Amino acid sequence: QVQLVESGGGLVQAGGSLRLSCAASVSIFSINVMAWYRQAPGKQRDLVARLTSGGSTNYADSVKGRFTISRDIAKRTLYLQMNSLKPEDTAVYYCNVEMSLRYYWGQGTQVTVSS
Repeated sequence: QVQLVESGGGLVQAGGSLRLSCAASVSIFSINVMAWYRQAPGKQRDLVARLTSGGSTNYADSVKGRFTISRDIAKRTLYLQMNSLKPEDTAVYYCNVEMSLRYYWGQGTQVTVSS
């Protein structure tokens, strides 16, 4: 069982930055894939960024060049640095990990970008 706790969300003006954190209850060294998803009201949950254990990253086209996914193995934490935020980035952001063919979700953190 893996517990994930997100933090770092909040209200920010367009053009601003936020850094989301996702603290894991287990060593992330053993996690195959870590990712951030987001879900806006009335919409499906979409992949934002993905990081494999080998260090490969993937980003949604809408966030490329603005968001950066990273991890700190010693702190067992996944990050999402979000720059140049836009109102359309407003959503609940969820941390997701895959370990031993099982998927785990955090509780989500709200990000609101005002215009």
